[in-house]
Amino acid sequence: MHGLSMLAAEAVDPADLTVTEALANDSIWISIIKAVIILVFLLTSVLFAVWFERRVIGRLQQRPGPNRHGPFGLFQSVMDAMKLLFKEDITVRAADKVLYIVAPAISVFCAFLIFSVIPFGPVTHIPGTDIHTPLQLTDFPVAVLFILACAALGVYGIVLGGWASGSTYPLMGAIRSTAQVISYELAMGLALVTVFLLAGTMSTSGIVESQTDRWWIWPLFPAFVLYVISMVGETNRLPFDLPEAEGELVAGFMTEYSSMKFAWFFLAEYMNMINVSAVAATLFMGGWRAPWPTSWPGAEFLNSGIFPPIWLIIKIWLLMFVFVWIRGSLLRFRYDQFMKFGWKILIPVGLGWLVFFAVGRQAFESWGRDLNVFDAVAGLVAILLTIAVISFVKGEPEPEVEPEPEELDAFAGGYPVPPLPHQSLPASPRSGRTVEARTGAADPEGEPA
Repeated sequence: MHGLSMLAAEAVDPADLTVTEALANDSIWISIIKAVIILVFLLTSVLFAVWFERRVIGRLQQRPGPNRHGPFGLFQSVMDAMKLLFKEDITVRAADKVLYIVAPAISVFCAFLIFSVIPFGPVTHIPGTDIHTPLQLTDFPVAVLFILACAALGVYGIVLGGWASGSTYPLMGAIRSTAQVISYELAMGLALVTVFLLAGTMSTSGIVESQTDRWWIWPLFPAFVLYVISMVGETNRLPFDLPEAEGELVAGFMTEYSSMKFAWFFLAEYMNMINVSAVAATLFMGGWRAPWPTSWPGAEFLNSGIFPPIWLIIKIWLLMFVFVWIRGSLLRFRYDQFMKFGWKILIPVGLGWLVFFAVGRQAFESWGRDLNVFDAVAGLVAILLTIAVISFVKGEPEPEVEPEPEELDAFAGGYPVPPLPHQSLPASPRSGRTVEARTGAADPEGEPA
């Protein structure tokens, strides 16, 4: 409070305070209020995300989606939450009771932690007070590593939930989830290293500040694409939802959960979608900044007041739409395809892009050239290469050669079986008699038709 009184006495301009200085002056009550606002924002966003996903997928599949409860079906998520709240809570007899209950709480708690370092805006003056505070709960020099650590710890909830259920399918889903997180977190980490090289810091507020004139999505487009793919795999979403593949594992690690314990896992999944979208918006899309450089007219006004949180929320929901779009468009990978894609494609591409970008910047710096020119050229080359690779992979579809039909003996095993697509049944012995009868010819026994 002494720091706040000094700031008030000196009439410090919020623009003159760094985020670290402003956070150091926050009282415990300001921190509690920020934490409550973040909690309410996340819970409200999850309710909206459930409605948003069902509504968008309904439109993609040419059906209305939720439209009964409330205007445009907006209260459908509330109804679903109430159903889970009042449902019978069943505990499996063979379960490890403590871990069975603690596992969903671990997933939700780790999901809550990530938003504590996401900046919603610059240092702001609270009207009617002498308080200057950033629209961020906390920040420190390795905030992005804290985000990766929380995402890694969140998988413990899935692993312990699957193991503690005392059932086969949940255990298989938990093991799949462990392998999935390890594989795709490596690719995600490689995608973020080039951001640290450009920004010169791992602080989230520092990375946003470094994007004053341009977003890092342009010079680091391959890293952005790599991060988007990895974030879909990290959150167990289609086409990477192998830990809860209903066609193979019933519901995976959530099979033996019901009522509110199931709701906690459900809540953690949607929170993690919002979290990784917020991280992508912060690290690659300028965070709370307006979509144009500060040197342009009106940028200073649009980067102050109520506008910064609005810009960040818009960017988050654009990325959430990508999640839903992918779910409504792609089929689930096979597990072997999924692991090969992570280890043999994403990680080598991430390593290659990191080496190319780091060596190129070092070479330009040693030659005394402008690094901004290299960043622009690298981004353009990367975008063109991405388009070329997509075009090459897509290519012209090769004409399918129809295989020769294989004649099937349906009674070879002692009982009739239907033919496969490449097989055909032998001609029926009665077919000739049917044709002759239609033409008026004699049947094979010599009698007139």
